[in-house]
Amino acid sequence: MIALVTGATAGFGKQIAIDFINKGYTVIGTGRRASKLDELQSKLGDKFVPLCFDVADLTDTKAAIESLPASLLDHIDILVNNAGLALGLESADKADFADWQNMINVNVTGLAHLTRLILPKMVANNSGLIINVGSTAGNHPYFGANVYGATKAFVKMFSNNLRADLYGKNIRVTNLEPGLTGGTEFSNVRFKGDDKKAQSVYEDINYVTAQDIANIVMWLAEQPEHVNINSLEVMPTAQTYAGLKVSKVNNAN
Repeated sequence: MIALVTGATAGFGKQIAIDFINKGYTVIGTGRRASKLDELQSKLGDKFVPLCFDVADLTDTKAAIESLPASLLDHIDILVNNAGLALGLESADKADFADWQNMINVNVTGLAHLTRLILPKMVANNSGLIINVGSTAGNHPYFGANVYGATKAFVKMFSNNLRADLYGKNIRVTNLEPGLTGGTEFSNVRFKGDDKKAQSVYEDINYVTAQDIANIVMWLAEQPEHVNINSLEVMPTAQTYAGLKVSKVNNAN
């Protein structure tokens, strides 16, 4: 069995790659940091195939995927579209538009492009599982999630529409939607290296971990081929819905 996992250098992707290897899979692990991929290969052995590229760079992505030997490329059983990021937490009027573009390029364009490259092989084999890592932000708005939340809403609807397009084919698609998850680089990236600010997000909270998400991915992979989990939303017990805010009129003026 062969799995391709994007964003394998840290967080969800790294733990998912490790767990797939432990279950006997060959894993094509992708990421932007060659040194991190090499470290993983040293740890995991020849079953881990490093593939260094940035999913936001469409030319490099295509070249990297096409560089794979046919013995791997033509027989990918599972695609985990995990690579993604959030940048900033400012309101829309104050956000950096370059951050918006970056999130769209990775979370939307990069994910869709890679799926388009791999999907024809799955269709030819009439077999496969695509797991798109979305977010609760794609379901529930919160302050500062403006474009990040919108990109994850795209992932949700893209997953649903893949299911519609794949009618009659033996290919499964799941949108996995994690909530607050600690022990990854997510908030460090969102706050652009402000580790203290990132750490404060998780203080005194029993958050979901990368291992928890990897466990769920393994469970999804182990379901029989006739069972499709369309979407799966995961929150820590400590997290719940924020409710609808109401702004009161200030009559002091």
